[in-house]
Amino acid sequence: MFLVLKAIFVTGLLLLISGCTAGRLSTVDQQALLKDGYFPYAQNHAIETAEEVFSLSPEAQQFVINSQNANKKQLENIRGLVQAFFDEEQAGIRYLTNANTVAADTFANREANCLSLTIMAFAMAEFAGFYPTLYEVKIPEYWVRREGTSLLNGHVNLRITVPTGIRKTVPSKNYVDVDFDPQTIRQRFPRIQFSKQKILAMFYNNKGADALLVGDESLAYRYFSEAAAMYPGFGGTWANLGVLYRRAGAYRAAEASYQQAIALDEENFTAWENLALLYELQGKNSDAEEIMTTLKAKRDNNPFYHFMLGEEAYELGESELALKHYSRAMRLNRQRHEILFGLGKTYFELGEIDKAATYIKLAARFAPGRHDEKRYLSKLPSLQSAL
Repeated sequence: MFLVLKAIFVTGLLLLISGCTAGRLSTVDQQALLKDGYFPYAQNHAIETAEEVFSLSPEAQQFVINSQNANKKQLENIRGLVQAFFDEEQAGIRYLTNANTVAADTFANREANCLSLTIMAFAMAEFAGFYPTLYEVKIPEYWVRREGTSLLNGHVNLRITVPTGIRKTVPSKNYVDVDFDPQTIRQRFPRIQFSKQKILAMFYNNKGADALLVGDESLAYRYFSEAAAMYPGFGGTWANLGVLYRRAGAYRAAEASYQQAIALDEENFTAWENLALLYELQGKNSDAEEIMTTLKAKRDNNPFYHFMLGEEAYELGESELALKHYSRAMRLNRQRHEILFGLGKTYFELGEIDKAATYIKLAARFAPGRHDEKRYLSKLPSLQSAL
């Protein structure tokens, strides 16, 4: 998961993928978009080095060693390593949206989002002598809520392949994919291979989004500027810098950053939406309305767009409106656990306990893992007591 800020409404879901060639900025262009003067103390913040991001603790290294068996084929050892990531009796890594951690901390905490899981798995695969390949998955726009803000979530995963010299001795499928959400593999969403530099930029971008959510604008700029330096072709960084500049009142710099994100990917709807908000703040209402009308038409068939609107309405206490949005989302996708749980919690607020229980049970049924399933099922006793 990588994050882009959506106005406020940030983009937890940093999508914005751009071609490797088209995504390159010259040093002059990059420096013109970075406004160090607005954040004079940003460089005083110490942040994680690239080496620290991928470094494994002695305990994590021993975990990898324990997962390997010299008497097994390499592909079996890869499977054993990947299974150990999720086995509750071994690493037992659980999904946590805001777990933007370095590899060593991810292993120690036993919590990860798709980005930190991918970073940890990449480091462990290399340590074991395998070949990891990074992928950005082209999923539909998908949001999560944190601190009252909508975050657009991008998605990444990893393929671990056996060493080249022995591939002829194993079956044609000589790899294992690592992904929290098996639906992204089963549904065969398009995905694009990308570099270690880009995942580092995604990491710094997510850390910047974390800082911005708690109001530390100086630290946010430190991370975003590091992400831009690491991989200037990642549009999520420029979109988030635009949000940061807008908050600082630097509207011209914000517009330039949003436009850079859009130049890298014209389908970066979050950058377009942030640009529309900026125009609204500047009194350019017709320009803002034109953008939003276009976006609404493009997003209308995305269930997660309606889910996000439902989440926002629910947090505002507008249960009837939330129900409308969640219901629209479910008509577009009847098997997403988040949408089903949204319906369940809204029916509970509306006093329709039987319907609430029905949808929470469905959410548990379609949950991607045991952790989410247990979380949903734990809600049922309180529903029974409300009858």
